[in-house]
Amino acid sequence: MELFHHDLNINFLGMRKISIVISAILLAVSIWAIAVKGLNYGLDFTGGILIQVNYQQPVDVGDVRTALEKAGFRHAVVQSMGGTREISIRLQPPKQMGARKESPDKVAGDVSKSVLTALQAARPGVKLAQPPDFVGPEVGQELKTSGISAAIVVIIGIMIYLWVRFEKRFAFAAVASEFHDTIITLGIIALVQREFDMTVLAAVLAVIGYSINDKVVVFDRVRELFRLTRKAETAQILNRAINNTLSRTIITSVFTAITMASLYLFGGPAVHGFAITMLIGILVGTLSSIFFASPMLLWLGVSKKDLMPVTRENPELARRP
Repeated sequence: MELFHHDLNINFLGMRKISIVISAILLAVSIWAIAVKGLNYGLDFTGGILIQVNYQQPVDVGDVRTALEKAGFRHAVVQSMGGTREISIRLQPPKQMGARKESPDKVAGDVSKSVLTALQAARPGVKLAQPPDFVGPEVGQELKTSGISAAIVVIIGIMIYLWVRFEKRFAFAAVASEFHDTIITLGIIALVQREFDMTVLAAVLAVIGYSINDKVVVFDRVRELFRLTRKAETAQILNRAINNTLSRTIITSVFTAITMASLYLFGGPAVHGFAITMLIGILVGTLSSIFFASPMLLWLGVSKKDLMPVTRENPELARRP
Protein backbone atom coordinates (compact mmCIF):
# COMPACT_ATOMS: atom_id res chain seq x y z
CA MET A 1 0.00 0.00 0.00
CA GLU A 2 1.32 3.42 -0.92
CA LEU A 3 1.73 5.44 2.26
CA PHE A 4 1.48 8.76 0.41
CA HIS A 5 -0.61 7.31 -2.44
CA HIS A 6 -1.01 9.77 -5.34
CA ASP A 7 -1.71 12.90 -3.28
CA LEU A 8 1.91 14.02 -3.19
CA ASN A 9 2.95 16.22 -6.06
CA ILE A 10 6.43 17.45 -5.16
CA ASN A 11 8.25 19.00 -8.09
CA PHE A 12 11.48 17.03 -7.77
CA LEU A 13 12.49 17.74 -11.37
CA GLY A 14 12.15 21.45 -10.67
CA MET A 15 15.10 21.05 -8.28
CA ARG A 16 17.24 19.20 -10.82
CA LYS A 17 19.72 22.04 -11.40
CA ILE A 18 20.46 22.31 -7.69
CA SER A 19 20.59 18.52 -7.22
CA ILE A 20 22.92 17.99 -10.18
CA VAL A 21 25.26 20.72 -8.91
CA ILE A 22 25.33 19.10 -5.46
CA SER A 23 25.99 15.70 -7.05
CA ALA A 24 28.83 17.18 -9.12
CA ILE A 25 30.40 18.70 -6.00
CA LEU A 26 30.10 15.42 -4.07
CA LEU A 27 31.61 13.50 -6.98
CA ALA A 28 34.52 15.95 -7.26
CA VAL A 29 35.24 15.76 -3.51
CA SER A 30 34.94 11.95 -3.57
CA ILE A 31 37.31 11.57 -6.52
CA TRP A 32 39.78 13.92 -4.78
CA ALA A 33 39.55 11.91 -1.54
CA ILE A 34 40.09 8.59 -3.33
CA ALA A 35 42.96 9.93 -5.47
CA VAL A 36 44.75 12.07 -2.86
CA LYS A 37 43.96 10.56 0.55
CA GLY A 38 43.38 7.06 -0.80
CA LEU A 39 41.49 4.18 0.74
CA ASN A 40 42.75 2.99 4.12
CA TYR A 41 43.22 -0.65 3.14
CA GLY A 42 42.99 -3.18 5.93
CA LEU A 43 45.03 -6.32 6.49
CA ASP A 44 42.88 -8.24 4.01
CA PHE A 45 44.54 -6.19 1.26
CA THR A 46 47.91 -5.14 2.70
CA GLY A 47 49.05 -8.36 4.33
CA GLY A 48 50.59 -8.44 7.81
CA ILE A 49 51.65 -10.80 10.58
CA LEU A 50 49.57 -13.86 11.47
CA ILE A 51 49.76 -15.01 15.10
CA GLN A 52 47.85 -17.93 16.62
CA VAL A 53 47.53 -18.31 20.37
CA ASN A 54 45.99 -20.82 22.78
CA TYR A 55 44.32 -19.96 26.09
CA GLN A 56 44.04 -22.40 28.98
CA GLN A 57 40.53 -21.16 29.70
CA PRO A 58 37.81 -19.96 27.27
CA VAL A 59 38.25 -16.33 26.29
CA ASP A 60 36.10 -13.72 24.60
CA VAL A 61 37.36 -12.32 21.30
CA GLY A 62 36.42 -8.80 22.42
CA ASP A 63 38.68 -9.08 25.48
CA VAL A 64 41.60 -10.11 23.27
CA ARG A 65 40.98 -7.17 20.92
CA THR A 66 40.79 -4.74 23.87
CA ALA A 67 44.10 -6.01 25.31
CA LEU A 68 45.79 -5.52 21.94
CA GLU A 69 44.42 -1.99 21.54
CA LYS A 70 45.69 -1.03 25.00
CA ALA A 71 49.13 -2.28 23.97
CA GLY A 72 49.07 -0.10 20.85
CA PHE A 73 48.10 -2.73 18.26
CA ARG A 74 45.29 -0.90 16.45
CA HIS A 75 42.97 -2.45 13.85
CA ALA A 76 44.03 -6.01 14.64
CA VAL A 77 41.82 -8.70 13.09
CA VAL A 78 40.95 -11.09 15.92
CA GLN A 79 39.03 -14.28 15.16
CA SER A 80 38.09 -17.43 17.04
CA MET A 81 39.37 -20.61 15.39
CA GLY A 82 36.42 -22.94 15.85
CA GLY A 83 36.51 -22.80 19.64
CA THR A 84 36.74 -20.44 22.59
CA ARG A 85 40.42 -21.10 23.38
CA GLU A 86 42.17 -20.84 20.01
CA ILE A 87 42.51 -17.30 18.66
CA SER A 88 43.90 -16.06 15.35
CA ILE A 89 45.38 -12.54 15.27
CA ARG A 90 46.37 -10.60 12.15
CA LEU A 91 47.99 -7.19 12.48
CA GLN A 92 50.43 -4.74 10.98
CA PRO A 93 53.72 -4.32 12.87
CA PRO A 94 54.10 -0.97 14.67
CA LYS A 95 55.86 1.62 12.51
CA GLN A 96 59.05 1.55 14.55
CA MET A 97 59.34 -2.21 14.03
CA GLY A 98 58.34 -2.06 10.36
CA ALA A 99 60.98 0.60 9.74
CA ARG A 100 63.82 -1.66 10.83
CA LYS A 101 65.91 -3.21 8.09
CA GLU A 102 65.35 -6.73 9.32
CA SER A 103 63.96 -9.86 7.74
CA PRO A 104 60.17 -10.31 7.82
CA ASP A 105 60.57 -13.40 10.01
CA LYS A 106 62.60 -11.43 12.58
CA VAL A 107 60.00 -8.64 12.65
CA ALA A 108 57.21 -11.22 12.97
CA GLY A 109 59.04 -12.85 15.89
CA ASP A 110 59.49 -9.53 17.71
CA VAL A 111 55.85 -8.57 17.17
CA SER A 112 54.61 -11.95 18.40
CA LYS A 113 56.63 -11.53 21.63
CA SER A 114 55.11 -8.08 22.21
CA VAL A 115 51.62 -9.44 21.50
CA LEU A 116 52.10 -12.38 23.85
CA THR A 117 53.34 -10.06 26.61
CA ALA A 118 50.28 -7.83 26.20
CA LEU A 119 47.87 -10.79 26.25
CA GLN A 120 49.53 -12.37 29.30
CA ALA A 121 49.36 -9.07 31.17
CA ALA A 122 45.62 -8.93 30.55
CA ARG A 123 45.01 -12.63 31.20
CA PRO A 124 47.63 -15.27 32.16
CA GLY A 125 47.57 -18.71 30.65
CA VAL A 126 48.13 -17.89 26.99
CA LYS A 127 50.86 -19.20 24.69
CA LEU A 128 51.73 -19.29 21.01
CA ALA A 129 50.06 -22.15 19.15
CA GLN A 130 52.65 -22.05 16.37
CA PRO A 131 55.43 -19.76 15.09
CA PRO A 132 54.18 -16.43 13.68
CA ASP A 133 53.85 -16.07 9.93
CA PHE A 134 54.43 -13.01 7.74
CA VAL A 135 51.76 -12.64 5.02
CA GLY A 136 52.80 -10.50 2.04
CA PRO A 137 50.54 -8.09 0.14
CA GLU A 138 50.32 -10.28 -2.99
CA VAL A 139 47.11 -12.00 -1.87
CA GLY A 140 45.60 -8.61 -1.02
CA GLN A 141 46.39 -7.34 -4.52
CA GLU A 142 44.54 -10.33 -5.97
CA LEU A 143 41.56 -9.56 -3.73
CA LYS A 144 41.54 -5.93 -4.92
CA THR A 145 41.61 -7.03 -8.54
CA SER A 146 38.83 -9.55 -7.94
CA GLY A 147 36.70 -6.94 -6.17
CA ILE A 148 37.07 -4.42 -8.99
CA SER A 149 36.28 -7.13 -11.55
CA ALA A 150 33.18 -8.17 -9.61
CA ALA A 151 31.90 -4.57 -9.50
CA ILE A 152 32.47 -4.11 -13.25
CA VAL A 153 30.69 -7.38 -14.08
CA VAL A 154 27.72 -6.39 -11.89
CA ILE A 155 27.41 -2.96 -13.54
CA ILE A 156 27.69 -4.39 -17.07
CA GLY A 157 25.07 -7.02 -16.22
CA ILE A 158 22.75 -4.32 -14.89
CA MET A 159 23.20 -2.28 -18.07
CA ILE A 160 22.38 -5.24 -20.33
CA TYR A 161 19.32 -6.14 -18.24
CA LEU A 162 17.90 -2.61 -18.32
CA TRP A 163 18.69 -2.22 -22.02
CA VAL A 164 16.61 -5.34 -22.73
CA ARG A 165 13.81 -4.65 -20.24
CA PHE A 166 13.42 -0.91 -20.80
CA GLU A 167 15.46 1.04 -23.33
CA LYS A 168 19.06 2.13 -23.81
CA ARG A 169 18.51 5.55 -22.21
CA PHE A 170 17.32 3.87 -19.02
CA ALA A 171 20.41 1.65 -19.08
CA PHE A 172 22.72 4.66 -19.45
CA ALA A 173 20.92 6.55 -16.66
CA ALA A 174 21.11 3.54 -14.34
CA VAL A 175 24.81 2.94 -14.97
CA ALA A 176 25.56 6.64 -14.45
CA SER A 177 23.66 6.44 -11.16
CA GLU A 178 25.61 3.33 -10.13
CA PHE A 179 28.94 5.06 -10.73
CA HIS A 180 27.58 8.12 -8.89
CA ASP A 181 26.52 6.11 -5.83
CA THR A 182 29.63 3.90 -5.72
CA ILE A 183 32.13 6.74 -6.11
CA ILE A 184 30.45 8.91 -3.46
CA THR A 185 30.24 5.98 -1.02
CA LEU A 186 33.92 5.16 -1.55
CA GLY A 187 34.77 8.87 -1.35
CA ILE A 188 33.17 9.20 2.08
CA ILE A 189 35.07 6.13 3.30
CA ALA A 190 38.32 7.59 1.97
CA LEU A 191 37.57 11.03 3.41
CA VAL A 192 37.10 9.73 6.97
CA GLN A 193 39.85 7.10 6.45
CA ARG A 194 37.61 4.26 7.52
CA GLU A 195 39.44 0.95 7.24
CA PHE A 196 38.67 -0.73 3.91
CA ASP A 197 38.61 -4.50 4.33
CA MET A 198 36.71 -7.42 2.79
CA THR A 199 33.52 -6.65 4.73
CA VAL A 200 33.52 -3.08 3.37
CA LEU A 201 34.11 -4.40 -0.16
CA ALA A 202 31.16 -6.77 0.28
CA ALA A 203 29.05 -3.81 1.45
CA VAL A 204 30.02 -1.75 -1.61
CA LEU A 205 28.87 -4.58 -3.89
CA ALA A 206 25.65 -4.85 -1.87
CA VAL A 207 25.13 -1.08 -2.25
CA ILE A 208 25.32 -1.48 -6.04
CA GLY A 209 22.54 -4.08 -5.93
CA TYR A 210 20.44 -2.09 -3.46
CA SER A 211 20.79 1.10 -5.47
CA ILE A 212 19.77 -0.43 -8.79
CA ASN A 213 16.74 -2.07 -7.20
CA ASP A 214 15.51 1.38 -6.17
CA LYS A 215 16.05 2.76 -9.68
CA VAL A 216 14.22 -0.15 -11.36
CA VAL A 217 11.11 0.52 -9.25
CA VAL A 218 11.06 4.18 -10.37
CA PHE A 219 11.86 3.28 -14.00
CA ASP A 220 9.08 0.69 -14.06
CA ARG A 221 6.60 3.32 -12.90
CA VAL A 222 7.90 5.75 -15.53
CA ARG A 223 7.27 3.19 -18.27
CA GLU A 224 3.79 2.45 -16.94
CA LEU A 225 2.83 6.12 -16.80
CA PHE A 226 4.15 6.77 -20.31
CA ARG A 227 1.91 4.00 -21.63
CA LEU A 228 -1.16 5.09 -19.65
CA THR A 229 -0.92 8.81 -20.37
CA ARG A 230 -1.92 10.10 -23.81
CA LYS A 231 -0.37 13.54 -23.55
CA ALA A 232 2.08 14.59 -20.89
CA GLU A 233 5.48 16.21 -20.72
CA THR A 234 8.41 13.95 -19.82
CA ALA A 235 9.17 16.04 -16.71
CA GLN A 236 5.57 15.59 -15.50
CA ILE A 237 5.76 11.82 -15.99
CA LEU A 238 9.06 11.59 -14.12
CA ASN A 239 7.71 13.69 -11.24
CA ARG A 240 4.60 11.53 -10.97
CA ALA A 241 6.71 8.35 -11.03
CA ILE A 242 8.93 9.59 -8.19
CA ASN A 243 5.95 10.74 -6.13
CA ASN A 244 4.05 7.46 -6.71
CA THR A 245 7.00 5.35 -5.56
CA LEU A 246 8.21 7.68 -2.80
CA SER A 247 6.54 5.78 0.03
CA ARG A 248 8.04 2.50 -1.11
CA THR A 249 11.48 4.09 -1.45
CA ILE A 250 11.36 5.66 2.02
CA ILE A 251 9.94 2.58 3.77
CA THR A 252 12.54 0.26 2.19
CA SER A 253 15.38 2.64 3.03
CA VAL A 254 14.27 3.19 6.63
CA PHE A 255 13.83 -0.49 7.44
CA THR A 256 17.11 -1.46 5.77
CA ALA A 257 18.85 1.34 7.67
CA ILE A 258 17.33 0.10 10.96
CA THR A 259 18.67 -3.38 10.20
CA MET A 260 22.15 -2.03 9.50
CA ALA A 261 22.07 0.15 12.63
CA SER A 262 21.15 -2.93 14.71
CA LEU A 263 24.01 -4.84 13.07
CA TYR A 264 26.40 -2.02 13.99
CA LEU A 265 25.19 -1.79 17.60
CA PHE A 266 24.94 -5.50 18.39
CA GLY A 267 27.04 -7.28 15.76
CA GLY A 268 30.44 -6.42 17.19
CA PRO A 269 33.47 -4.67 15.66
CA ALA A 270 33.93 -7.34 12.98
CA VAL A 271 30.83 -6.08 11.09
CA HIS A 272 31.11 -2.35 11.86
CA GLY A 273 32.67 -1.60 8.48
CA PHE A 274 29.93 -3.47 6.61
CA ALA A 275 27.11 -1.78 8.54
CA ILE A 276 28.51 1.76 8.22
CA THR A 277 29.20 1.35 4.50
CA MET A 278 25.67 0.07 3.93
CA LEU A 279 24.20 3.00 5.87
CA ILE A 280 26.17 5.45 3.71
CA GLY A 281 25.17 3.59 0.54
CA ILE A 282 21.49 3.48 1.50
CA LEU A 283 21.43 7.25 2.05
CA VAL A 284 23.31 8.03 -1.17
CA GLY A 285 21.33 5.50 -3.23
CA THR A 286 17.95 6.72 -1.99
CA LEU A 287 18.73 10.35 -2.71
CA SER A 288 20.17 9.55 -6.14
CA SER A 289 17.00 7.64 -7.09
CA ILE A 290 15.05 10.86 -6.53
CA PHE A 291 17.47 13.62 -7.45
CA PHE A 292 19.95 12.08 -9.92
CA ALA A 293 18.56 9.14 -11.92
CA SER A 294 15.37 10.85 -13.09
CA PRO A 295 17.10 14.13 -14.11
CA MET A 296 19.50 11.92 -16.09
CA LEU A 297 16.54 10.40 -17.95
CA LEU A 298 15.22 13.88 -18.73
CA TRP A 299 18.66 15.02 -19.91
CA LEU A 300 18.99 11.92 -22.14
CA GLY A 301 15.66 12.83 -23.77
CA VAL A 302 13.56 9.77 -22.94
CA SER A 303 10.01 10.04 -24.33
CA LYS A 304 6.79 8.08 -24.77
CA LYS A 305 7.70 6.79 -28.23
CA ASP A 306 10.89 5.21 -26.86
CA LEU A 307 8.83 2.82 -24.74
CA MET A 308 6.00 2.01 -27.14
CA PRO A 309 6.21 -1.24 -29.10
CA VAL A 310 7.12 -0.81 -32.76
CA THR A 311 4.20 -1.78 -35.07
CA ARG A 312 3.58 -1.64 -38.76
CA GLU A 313 1.80 1.42 -40.04
CA ASN A 314 -1.92 0.75 -40.50
CA PRO A 315 -4.03 3.49 -42.14
CA GLU A 316 -7.18 2.00 -40.64
CA LEU A 317 -5.78 2.23 -37.12
CA ALA A 318 -4.49 5.76 -37.77
CA ARG A 319 -8.07 6.97 -38.51
CA ARG A 320 -9.34 5.70 -35.17
CA PRO A 321 -9.69 8.21 -32.32
